[in-house]
Amino acid sequence: MPSLAMSDFRRLGNYIHTELGIKMPDAKRGMVESRLRKRLNALNLTSYEAYCAYLFSPRGQKDELPFFINQITTNKTDFFRESKQFIFLEKTALPELLSSGPTGESKKMYIWSAACSRGHEPYSLAMVLSEYARQHKNMDFCILGSDVSTEVLNVAQKAVYAHEEIEPVPMALRKKYLMRSKDRSKNMVRIVPQLRSKVRLLRLNLMDKRYAGIEQMDIIFCRNVMIYFEKQTQYQILHRLLTHLKPGGFLFMGHSEVIQHAELPLKSIQTTIYQKSK
Repeated sequence: MPSLAMSDFRRLGNYIHTELGIKMPDAKRGMVESRLRKRLNALNLTSYEAYCAYLFSPRGQKDELPFFINQITTNKTDFFRESKQFIFLEKTALPELLSSGPTGESKKMYIWSAACSRGHEPYSLAMVLSEYARQHKNMDFCILGSDVSTEVLNVAQKAVYAHEEIEPVPMALRKKYLMRSKDRSKNMVRIVPQLRSKVRLLRLNLMDKRYAGIEQMDIIFCRNVMIYFEKQTQYQILHRLLTHLKPGGFLFMGHSEVIQHAELPLKSIQTTIYQKSK
C-alpha cells in the first residue's frame, strides 16, 4: 500500500485541528498513516488519496467521520489514574462542598468527567462518591462522562473490562463494585449495575462553541487532554468548561497541564487542582 503523502496528511491534519482542536505537526504523519491503515483495509481502498476523497465527500462526512475520529483520538486511560487527586477529592473537596450548603439539607453532587475515554475515570469517581455517600446520608451524586469518540463511549456504556485493567482498583472496592464474568476463562469484569446507573454518558466535542445538555457542576475532571491543544484553544475550552462549574467548585487537570491564564476565575489549590472563585 502506498504511504500517506504529505499533501494528504496536511489536509487531514488541518481538518483534525479545525474540528477537534488537536495539533498535528508533520512529525505525526507516521502515526496518522498507521492508525488509518485499518480503515483503508475495511473500505477496500488502495490509497490514502482515495480515503481522503471519500472522507471529505458528503457520504464520507456522514458515514466515515465517526470512524475517522475514533482512529485519530488518543484514549490512554486507567482506573484511579493520578491517585493523589482522588485522595484530595475524598478528604478535601467533597467535605468542603458538602459543608457549603445549608446545615441538614441534602445535597446532590454533580461531577463531570470530560474526555472520559473508555470509562475508567467516571467509574473511579463513582466508586469514591459511593463510598463517601455511604458515610454521609445527606449526599447523593450524578456523574457525567463525555468524549468525542463514540467507540470509547460504547466501551464505557458496556462497562466491561479485562482483569488486568482493574489492577489499580483497591481490593475492597473491587469486591464491592466489580462483577466477575460467569465465564471465568474470559477473565473479564463488569461494573455493578448500581454504579453504572450513577454515570450518564454523552458524546461531546470540546471544540463545540457551547456545551448543550450539561448541568452546573460541582467538580470537573478534565485531565491529560489540554496537552493536545494550542494555548489559545486551551483558553477557549477552559472558559467554556468554567461556565458549567459552580462558584467554589473544583477543576482537576492532568499532571503535565498548568493553567497560565490569569484572567480565568480560578485559584490554584494544589498542583493540577483549581477552585473557581466564589
